[in-house]
Amino acid sequence: MASRFARIALSHVAREYPNKPEHVLAGDADVLPPRDLHPVFFGSFDWHSCVHGWWTLLTLRRLFPGIAEAQEIAALADDSFTPGKVAAEVAYLDPPIRRTFERPYGWGWLLSLHLEASRHPDRGWSAALEPLARAFADRLGAFLPVLTYPIRSGAHFNTAFALVLAIDWADEFDPALGSSIRARAHSWFENDRDCPAWEPSGDDFLSPSLTEALCMARSLPAADFERWFAAFLPRLAEHEPATLFNPATVSDRTDGKIAHLDGLNLSRAWCWRSLAPRLPPDSSELARQAADEHLDSALPHVAGDYMGEHWLASFALLALLAE
Repeated sequence: MASRFARIALSHVAREYPNKPEHVLAGDADVLPPRDLHPVFFGSFDWHSCVHGWWTLLTLRRLFPGIAEAQEIAALADDSFTPGKVAAEVAYLDPPIRRTFERPYGWGWLLSLHLEASRHPDRGWSAALEPLARAFADRLGAFLPVLTYPIRSGAHFNTAFALVLAIDWADEFDPALGSSIRARAHSWFENDRDCPAWEPSGDDFLSPSLTEALCMARSLPAADFERWFAAFLPRLAEHEPATLFNPATVSDRTDGKIAHLDGLNLSRAWCWRSLAPRLPPDSSELARQAADEHLDSALPHVAGDYMGEHWLASFALLALLAE
């Protein structure tokens, strides 16, 4: 499976087209191909998918160094993560018109990628990527105080998901940012009770309910989280809200938005598996069962159509590695 996921990601991180840029034009001079705008992250249909495609590759190389693809991953990373190319990615962020570029989803994934790169001491990838990681960390630190209300959508703008991705990086590279993340998560979510879980929406790839719960699990001491979670989902023993236990139906995997629902099933599996060790025994078992059902429903569809194939392996890997 590791080799399969690696082959999938290798097939698209350097595939420039089709491409859906998040690119604000300030004039004719800004009309450029993706490889010129983003010398590192020009593949995988869009910038953020390229970032977490790389996270997938580096994670697989570290965990499964014996796979046949490990050498190809290293060679491609050596060519991609160079100071000059990363400097161009940093420079892209400079114009004020790009203040919101990839906020916050791409920010969180880039920090996760840099953290993973730091676990490969035999290469210079971490040092090369650090200026870009610091740029996004600075943006996140400035954004947290001015975001009055968290964004609770089931897609890229979700606040809790980005914080979950960012918090491990912050704990290692910027403890003050880690403290800010925890404080803001607490202020936004501490009083949430009896979550109705009005989901899924038609193009969700995140569960707003479970992602918030995972964010609080990463932000609170264990006993405090257990009390919070009991009030947040008070009828878990009755399998309520029922929607959180039922995998979403995906009617058309050639439709990029509807294909998001495979990602929802994988990200729910990730959340349930991550939450299970933090719950009392009965609730933990329910969480593990729900995770297995969601994982089983989505794993067969990680590849097949490019609308899912350019990103789903990352979410499958999140789910499979969760504990």
